[in-house]
Amino acid sequence: MQLRLRTKLTLVMTGLVLLVVAVLSGVFFWQLLEQVLRETTKRTVDLATDSFVQVDRALADASNHGWRPESNSAEDIRDYVRYALQTSEGLQAQLKAAIASTAIYEVSIIDQDGMVLISSDKSQEGKIHLRHSPLSELMQRGFLHQVAVLRGSSRIYEYSFPFKAGQPFDIRVAMSTGLLLDEISPSLRKSGTIVLVAVVISTLLAAVVSRATLAPLRDIAAHLDRISAGQYDAPSPDVKGFAGSGDELGLVSRKITQVGQQLRGVHEIFSTMRENMNSVMAGLEDGLLLFTRDARAVMISPAAEKFLGAPAGHLLGRRVTEIFPLGHPLHEALHIEGDELSEVAAETELQTSEGPRRVSVTVQAIQEDGERMGALVTLRDLDSLESINTQLQVSERLAALGRITAGVAHEVKNPLNSMRLWLENLKESLPAEQDGASQQAVQVLDKEIDRLDAVVKRFLDFTRPMDIRLEATQLAELLKEVLEVARPQFQKSNIQLAQLLPIDVPEVYVDRALLKQAVLNLVLNAAEAMPSGGQLRLVLSRRGEMAEITVGDTGKGIPLENRQKIFQLFFTTRPGGSGIGLASTFRIVQLHNGSIDFTSEVGRGTTFRIELPLAA
Repeated sequence: MQLRLRTKLTLVMTGLVLLVVAVLSGVFFWQLLEQVLRETTKRTVDLATDSFVQVDRALADASNHGWRPESNSAEDIRDYVRYALQTSEGLQAQLKAAIASTAIYEVSIIDQDGMVLISSDKSQEGKIHLRHSPLSELMQRGFLHQVAVLRGSSRIYEYSFPFKAGQPFDIRVAMSTGLLLDEISPSLRKSGTIVLVAVVISTLLAAVVSRATLAPLRDIAAHLDRISAGQYDAPSPDVKGFAGSGDELGLVSRKITQVGQQLRGVHEIFSTMRENMNSVMAGLEDGLLLFTRDARAVMISPAAEKFLGAPAGHLLGRRVTEIFPLGHPLHEALHIEGDELSEVAAETELQTSEGPRRVSVTVQAIQEDGERMGALVTLRDLDSLESINTQLQVSERLAALGRITAGVAHEVKNPLNSMRLWLENLKESLPAEQDGASQQAVQVLDKEIDRLDAVVKRFLDFTRPMDIRLEATQLAELLKEVLEVARPQFQKSNIQLAQLLPIDVPEVYVDRALLKQAVLNLVLNAAEAMPSGGQLRLVLSRRGEMAEITVGDTGKGIPLENRQKIFQLFFTTRPGGSGIGLASTFRIVQLHNGSIDFTSEVGRGTTFRIELPLAA
């Protein structure tokens, strides 16, 4: 269970107080026990000395009364001493006073054979005295041993005071640890109560102090939350008077404000860099993947999605072996060993949403100060590059051919005009009754001049700069208009129409008339490719920031040898075709900053794709 800082601080402060109290209590108990033992020892010695004084007085009184032992035998002397002691009122009073003393268990006077002559415990008189551990042994042992003795079962320690009265005698004063513990228990209970009260009071004070101490930290934490939420200009917390003070909390508050201001600048710079990076990445055709030292993806360009088959956001933070698992075409091309990416340059075929593609794969190590920091993987669509190169070549050829044909058309048009004038003069000069051969020759020349003049006009129309009038346009509506124009051709050729024209595709800026003509050229070409019927597909969709128009047919397809020529001016495989339609469509799409591409399979049909930038 995670404890709050306030609880931790309270527990720490309480623990410290408890530790100090425990140490002080231990010292107090040690001093108390030492003092009690010293006092008990002193009391024991004093009691033994006082008892000896009473014994000596009792023997003196007996002697004064003329009492003597019957003989010098040990037994007669013992009986004499016993009788003298038992008849001594002072000694009896002394023994009674002794057992009334705290911790004193018994006072006995024994002879040399260990028999009790007189004792504070009358039941022990006449019996053999059981020896106990000397009191000096307890006094010489350490504090822990003394505590262990007190905590254990009650034990007896005694002090011996030997003396002679014709033969050796001994005064034994016994002390009980149980009685000693009873003596110090009130002091211990009183001390324990004081300790308990001190701990409770310290806990309450610790809670109050921790709450007062952490209150400024709550304000600072709230300020940090505002900064993390992007409110970099949030006012510094007052911290209950600490913000303007010179102590540590005031310093921390001011530092946090400075960090917030710096973060604002860094955030602005980072946002600008991220926007620029996103713009650059969005414009790249190559797929880029940046991996860290531990082979985790930290950057994936939008173009890489078509190679990976998944959104870039779902792959960020994953390891290279998760993005390119075993069996993936790029796993072998990248030469992945464990989680390591080695520098490599290779080609492979990858199945994408647009069909099989030849892909170039390169890995470049990123190093700093000789240490490897990560790797950059670049995926390049070679088929798209070839298509772009083809379109560039077509554009260059169209431009060059347009310049040539414009010059030729102008040079041809002037002689044609002269020929027409002289032909009109010839018509007028021929007599009406002229034979039919001459009239027929003039008519043939007239028709051929008209045909040649029409060809020259088409040349000039193609090469003349187009006047583009862009306007926001819903492509779904424009494509429906194209289908209405081409519908008679569909009915004539028995063509089935499959269309998908969603209205949620954003608008594009186009010249409606020109784009309608470009799409109509593709639709009519598709219809002419299916003279015996088939299916024509017209689909509108969105691909990132581009709108895509797809025109597909189920015709005979385009042979491989003609695929590089279909956008060239005057190239046609249809009898009577001008070869201008697809070239004009290509030019119109380029004028709209778009692109056109196609895929074809002989015997199965052709699909053209036009991509135009969205208005947004």
